[in-house]
Amino acid sequence: MDFGFGAEDEAFRREARAWLEEHLVGRFTAAVGRGGPGSEHDGSAERRAWERELGSGGWIGLGWGETGHGNRAATLTEQVVWAEEYARVRAPGRCGHIGENLLAPTLLAYGSREQRRRFLPPIARGEELWCQGYSEPGAGSDLASLRTSAVRDGDGRWRVSGQKVWTSLAHEADWCFVLARTEPGSRRHHGLSFLLVPMDQPDRVEVRPIRQLTGTSEFNEVFFDGAVAEEVVGRAGAGWQVAMGLLAFERGVSTLAQQIGFAAQLRRLAREAVASGAVGDPVIADRIVRLWAELRVMRWNALRTLGGAGDPGAPSVAKLLWGGWHQRLGELALRVRGPGAAVGPADWSPAAPYELDDVQRLFLFSRADTIYGGSDEIQRTIIAERVLGLPREAT
Repeated sequence: MDFGFGAEDEAFRREARAWLEEHLVGRFTAAVGRGGPGSEHDGSAERRAWERELGSGGWIGLGWGETGHGNRAATLTEQVVWAEEYARVRAPGRCGHIGENLLAPTLLAYGSREQRRRFLPPIARGEELWCQGYSEPGAGSDLASLRTSAVRDGDGRWRVSGQKVWTSLAHEADWCFVLARTEPGSRRHHGLSFLLVPMDQPDRVEVRPIRQLTGTSEFNEVFFDGAVAEEVVGRAGAGWQVAMGLLAFERGVSTLAQQIGFAAQLRRLAREAVASGAVGDPVIADRIVRLWAELRVMRWNALRTLGGAGDPGAPSVAKLLWGGWHQRLGELALRVRGPGAAVGPADWSPAAPYELDDVQRLFLFSRADTIYGGSDEIQRTIIAERVLGLPREAT
C-alpha cells in the first residue's frame, strides 16, 4: 500500500507552506500554538482574525467538493497536505472548524441550494462561527432521547425550547445547528428536525460556561426559551438522518492533522524524559516506543480508510484509537515529570481560573478524550452492531 504523495501534491505543499510563512506574521505570531484542546479560550481575538485571513486566501472549505463559495478546490491528498503543513507550523487552533467540517458538508449533502448560498460563503470567509446543539442532560451518548422541542408559530417559524450541554464554543458562535423534536408525541429517532438557530437572541438564548478541571470554559450549557429558527435542513421530522450524516463527516482529514499535533507532544515528552533521566526507567522507555508505534498505526489506518466511503466502522475505530492513545500519553507525561507534576502555581485561588503547564493540561483534558465525541462504549456498540452484525442490545 502506497502512503506517499505525488508531484502535484508536493507542489500544493510548497504553495501551502509559502502562504503560511507569508501570512503567519505580525499579530498572528502571538497565536501560534494557541487554541488547542483544553486551551480553546487562548488568544481568541487573534484566532478569529486569523480565521478571516484563512478565508481571504481561500483555505477554508478545501474538502467541500463544491466550489464557488470563496473556497478553493483541493483533492483528498491535497487536503491531507494542507492539514499536515498547518499542524507542522503550529498555526492557531481553528475557531471555525465546526462550521467548516461539520455543518458545511451537511448542507452540501442535505441542504437546499438557497441554504448553501446563504451559509457557505460566510463560513468560507471566516466571518460566521457555528456550534453544535446535540447533547442534553440525560441525552448525550443516547442522543435519540433528547427533549428539546420546537413548534411552529403563527408566522411559520420554529420556536425552540430546551437545553443543550457540552456545547463547544457556544459563547463565541453566531449560529447553532440544533436537533430538536418537532412532532409532539414522537419517540426516539422519529419526529426530529435539524434546525439552524441564530445565537444573537437576547432573552431567548442563554449561554452559561462550564468550568472544567483545567480551569477553562470551552464547553457551555445553552438554554433556548422560544428561540426563533427559520431554517430546517432536509425535511421536517427527518432530522435523525441529517444528524447522523453530519457525524460521519466529523472524523476525516482533520484526524491526520490531529496526529501531527500528537506527534509533537510525544517528541516533547521524549526530550523531557531524556533530559531528566527518566528514560533510564525501562518501563518509561518501553511506553514511549509503544506510543510512537501506535501513532504510526493510527496514521496508516487513517490514510487507508480516508477514502473508504460507506465503511460504518471506520469513524468509530479511529475514535477508539486516538482517544485511548492520548490518555496514555497524558498519564506517561505525569510519570516522566514525577511528583512535581502535581504541584500547582503558588498563587492559585479557588475563586479564579488557574494556569496549568502543558503537561498538567494534557493530563487533565485528555481524561475527556474517551467520552466526548461519542464515548468508547458507544463506539464499541457501533462496531459490534453495524460491522460485526452482533444482536442489538435489548432496550
